[in-house]
Amino acid sequence: MPPKSGRVASAVVVGGGVIGLSCALRLRQKGFYVVVLNTGEARDAASWGNAGHIATEQVMPLASPRMLLSAPGRMFTLTGGALDIGWRHIGTWLPWGMRYVRACAPSTARRGHMALRDLLSHAMPAWRRMVGDLGAPDLLIDKGHLMLWDGTTDPRRAMRAVMSSDLGSATACAMTRQERESLIPLLGHIPRAGLAFGGTGQVRDPGLVLTTLQDRLHAETGCELRQQRVIRVSSGPSGAQVIVQDGTSLTPDIVVMAAGVGTRDLVHGWTPPLIAERGYHIEWDHGGMPEGPPMIFADHAVIVSRFEARMRASTFVEFTRADAPPDMRKWQKLEHMVQKIGLPVRSGFSRWVGCRPTLPDYLPAIGRIPGLPGIIAACGHQHLGLTLAPFTAEIVAAIATDEDISLNLHPFRPDRFGRTHARKV
Repeated sequence: MPPKSGRVASAVVVGGGVIGLSCALRLRQKGFYVVVLNTGEARDAASWGNAGHIATEQVMPLASPRMLLSAPGRMFTLTGGALDIGWRHIGTWLPWGMRYVRACAPSTARRGHMALRDLLSHAMPAWRRMVGDLGAPDLLIDKGHLMLWDGTTDPRRAMRAVMSSDLGSATACAMTRQERESLIPLLGHIPRAGLAFGGTGQVRDPGLVLTTLQDRLHAETGCELRQQRVIRVSSGPSGAQVIVQDGTSLTPDIVVMAAGVGTRDLVHGWTPPLIAERGYHIEWDHGGMPEGPPMIFADHAVIVSRFEARMRASTFVEFTRADAPPDMRKWQKLEHMVQKIGLPVRSGFSRWVGCRPTLPDYLPAIGRIPGLPGIIAACGHQHLGLTLAPFTAEIVAAIATDEDISLNLHPFRPDRFGRTHARKV
């Protein structure tokens, strides 16, 4: 890393997922010399394994009275639902869960709703800016998504509930019979009902987003991508310091913490209550299915996306240790769902499990960490890491250069849960 000077500022980004790489891109564009530190493979990142959905409609945080009260009916072990808790690892999730219950208080949930709504209103414009700057506009497909019903229960009440809820900058309207009939080549039948969303979208392939960002950063003369494990990040009178596994010490002007759930154990003096909220996906060859938007099958709580020659089905919210063995039953249930829905399957299934980094109020931590000069948080985006990565990067770059930010960042302040949290994931 070059020495500090009056003209070239330096930044270390800890984390090589879509948020970390997006932050590196924007910081480099601001003139910073950037080093990205990452460990593991690209497929380890939550942003690699997600559904690729740009979910601008998800303005209601999952920390709310409604979600709390509905939890028993969504439990995997009780009803076969998408929510599961690793009871063997109660020490991991119980402290987080107590904070989550407090965040579900009506007044707190309302504030979280408005904050997340404001943040998500910038998501799609920021995505358009980023793919434009990358010279890869085809990475973004902003053609909405579908929500479909097929079960025996009358879907009209559920549809009305969705359409009457706050969708932020997104829209939803009931699909006509003709629109539902257009899905026959894919599903082999006409869904009972469906909603077509606008103002949302998907990426062409989450892995392709990561490699496109990596290729761009590799091509930059003022950027390094290193496979190095970070041991500790600290800040003192002389500024920020990053210690890596070989004992090397980096002293950049700023450090951006975007290491997912691993962020919680790296920064001396700040241990956010991040939990590993695990999700599962399966992927397979579809055999030539035409392009189409992501589809949420509401009866199954599963989202299916098409990525070139492959399809991916994703679901489950599993609270457990990050390193707990995968639950094979969840992949088996996903495979059964895909076949029950009637999706075209022309290969075996590949399987993935990964950790969404989630804070108890389901809002990310974005901003300077008070008392730790030079360290900026960009983590805890739960299900919305891919959705919010480009705009988070713009915020981080603005913070790093002391530019004005139109968004109120107070709800996302990194120290809102205090500076420390005792239990380790």
